[in-house]
Amino acid sequence: MKHSSFLFLACILAGFALNSMPPVTFLSGLVPFFNIVGAIAILIFSFALLYYGVKALLGKS
Repeated sequence: MKHSSFLFLACILAGFALNSMPPVTFLSGLVPFFNIVGAIAILIFSFALLYYGVKALLGKS
């Protein structure tokens, strides 16, 4: 569990990195796609961390 929480945090940071990626000339057409993928990654892994946190708080680990 401990290792997966660090992996989830790394995935959330990767989502933020995708959202704040500056447009590069040859990737400028894909910037909206990267923003959508980054937002989805942030949401999914944030909810996963919240789920595991509540589960650990209630003692159902």
